[in-house]
Amino acid sequence: MKTDGTRPEKSRLTVLSGPSGVGKDAVIEEIRARAPWIWLSISMTTRKPRDYEVDGKHYHFVDRRTFEHQVRTGQLLEWAEFAGNLYGTPRGAVEAHLAVGDPVLLKIDLQGARQVRDAMPDARLVFLAPPSVDELKRRLRGRGTESEETIRRRMEHADDELRAEPEFDLTVVNDSIERAAAELVGLLGCHPISGNRAVVH
Repeated sequence: MKTDGTRPEKSRLTVLSGPSGVGKDAVIEEIRARAPWIWLSISMTTRKPRDYEVDGKHYHFVDRRTFEHQVRTGQLLEWAEFAGNLYGTPRGAVEAHLAVGDPVLLKIDLQGARQVRDAMPDARLVFLAPPSVDELKRRLRGRGTESEETIRRRMEHADDELRAEPEFDLTVVNDSIERAAAELVGLLGCHPISGNRAVVH
């Protein structure tokens, strides 16, 4: 595995998913710092940008009519609706980066990961798992920003996502942001993995 920041010999779409609170965003930021040659897919959404968000960096912000046209014409790898807003992954940018040899990493939820697998069967699905369910609960509560009812709903949703782990090709346990990011950089820098599902510790 290459972990020295150089480009790998072969590119492949890697999808990263996992339950809420497992630390996907933190791991992604560490990957950005370690491996600038990895292209991180940018989602499209119909929601309004927050004050700090930049179009084309955090999301591609579009209106509903534009988004629905993208769906009808098959220009999205996956899409879903949450809280009245549409979210999706533009297919063209992903395919363009893969075509020139850039490894592509897509952070997405379980529903989206299933859609990507249907659209691009060669994609590698990686499940980011907590060290334990108790640790996941601790992380969710440690945010200090949600009510007990919200935490309960998040945990129910997380339980569903944890049960889906066998659907993924690989599992990376996030017991350390730095270690998990290093494992993912290594995976993105090596040749496609075939054969039995593996767990990376």
